[in-house]
Amino acid sequence: MNEPVTAVLRCAGVRRSFGALKAVDGVDLTVAAGARHALIGPNGAGKSTLFKLVTGVLRTHAGTVELAGRDVTGLSEVRRCRLGMSQTLQHASLFASMNAVQTVALAVRRHGVDGTGGRRISPFPHREPEVYHRAEQLLADVGLAGRGGVLVPSLSHGERKQLEVALALACRPTLLLLDEPAAGMSPAESARLVGLLAGLPPEITVLFVEHDLDLVFELADAVTVLHLGRVLLSGSPEQIRASDEVGEAYLGSGRTELFLS
Repeated sequence: MNEPVTAVLRCAGVRRSFGALKAVDGVDLTVAAGARHALIGPNGAGKSTLFKLVTGVLRTHAGTVELAGRDVTGLSEVRRCRLGMSQTLQHASLFASMNAVQTVALAVRRHGVDGTGGRRISPFPHREPEVYHRAEQLLADVGLAGRGGVLVPSLSHGERKQLEVALALACRPTLLLLDEPAAGMSPAESARLVGLLAGLPPEITVLFVEHDLDLVFELADAVTVLHLGRVLLSGSPEQIRASDEVGEAYLGSGRTELFLS
């Protein structure tokens, strides 16, 4: 009898170079099912490159990427999405001419109301009540209930970030990847984001890159630190806080106190 898959994402020996620069240099990473797993590190550590290797935006030069026990290393970004991997981007583009519910409805049409497949865009959207019902549900799930009729440019920065999460959830992911989800947010918006992500159902595993360490230590139950393209340390938030090696890589020798606040 096969043992159940407990790792939603597993990277083994993943490498990617750009000329002489080893951006990701033999990274091993395991993300447990249901985890809120943070990927942190100083600027230039390789976090964004690793994210692109996981999602299929970039190809690995060596190593493997597995999603729920399946090797997806050679699959495209679209194929990985169909298998349950979804993402938000650090700099996403949204349709300025649409309101929030219309934007989410596009994603619902693409992936299907029940997750079994999409449909063509209808010239008669009023004939698709189930699509708009699902879109309104997703907006409510991310804290945007009642904001569906607001044009995207009129949403606050934080609300647009929430909208991006709704779009990512439209494909019913098992693994949700967030690239700096709190970038540019006010403290109040960051607090709402933490509540949103913490409240996602446990069947959705979250891997996120974030520079806001207060948010990381509040939300994450596991943390991996990258430095110079390699894993410096993986462990619980408490283990990361207590590591002099991590503090030195981030802040310089003798400046680990910020991790202990």
